[in-house]
Amino acid sequence: MIRGIVKTSILLVFASLFLVGSVTAGINTILSGNTVFIGEEGLDISGALGGDTQIGWWAPGASISGSSPDSVIFVTNPKQFSLSPTEFGSHTGSWFHLDASGKANGTAFLVQDPYLDLTIEDTTIMVDVTNKWVPTGDEIGFSINTNLAQMASQRSSPALITIKVQAPGGGEFSSLVNAGGIPVPIVEIPVSTTPYNTNSIWDTGNRALYTTGTYSIWAECNVNRMNDNYNVMGKTISSKISLLNQDQNPLISASVPTTNPTIQMTITPSSKPTTAIPSIQTTQKTQQLTTVTTIMTTIPVPSATTPPSVPVPSQTKAAGFEATLAGAAIIMGLVLSLKKE
Repeated sequence: MIRGIVKTSILLVFASLFLVGSVTAGINTILSGNTVFIGEEGLDISGALGGDTQIGWWAPGASISGSSPDSVIFVTNPKQFSLSPTEFGSHTGSWFHLDASGKANGTAFLVQDPYLDLTIEDTTIMVDVTNKWVPTGDEIGFSINTNLAQMASQRSSPALITIKVQAPGGGEFSSLVNAGGIPVPIVEIPVSTTPYNTNSIWDTGNRALYTTGTYSIWAECNVNRMNDNYNVMGKTISSKISLLNQDQNPLISASVPTTNPTIQMTITPSSKPTTAIPSIQTTQKTQQLTTVTTIMTTIPVPSATTPPSVPVPSQTKAAGFEATLAGAAIIMGLVLSLKKE
């Protein structure tokens, strides 16, 4: 019984190794008309050459039958073919295998520039939270958008894409624990459709594993070492995005320190206006000056035409002096009359 179990286990191990080996070999096998991507290496394109040893590319709009190819590559080893960015970066589109005379002899493969994009979704409320905040306790899923998904229909294995989740402290996760407590691997996810949704795989409420703070997140594809050879953001590696995991909405907490200084700055000038005091003082001074000026103009000021108010002796005759002179004249007249007689 025990020997039978052991034998069965051994067979299963060998079977799994065989399957892994066949998948690894299959993802680099290219047939006529398949799509290949800039950066891939170690491709077996022997099945796409039809026995020819060279391939050619014509610029868009050129006559394939009536002109020579604009670019020609001699294939020295069809089982170890590479698509370097230097040779194929500006030559995307259809490549043809050429006969001995250099004429197009059939389609070899289609060269594409890879693209890879990742977004974050709060699956609790079904909202895109890429580069945003999520309340601790919500569940998170990811959406992968890429043209690499067509590998699944053309090769014996889909594109394997890894999601990188970096904690606030710098460590990276190889899996994420969902709300059911089950770890979900995020390394070499087989992506066969686009967009590809992981659904809910991350329980942010698991405080024992996921501290509050900002997480850096991105995706990579290194199928046939394409990321090693063509590490360009947005192509074999997605743009880095972030997710803030915390209890309180940062917009609410940030409004407290922002509002208080604004209110203080508004109240302080209004309670002690810088222009009101000088304005009042100027008015008071103006009124005082006006009053003083008014008082001063009512005081008599001596002038050349106004006689002084202080009594000054004059030659005016005293009262009764004229009567005295008249009486004296009468007496003198009588005296003179008496002398004549």
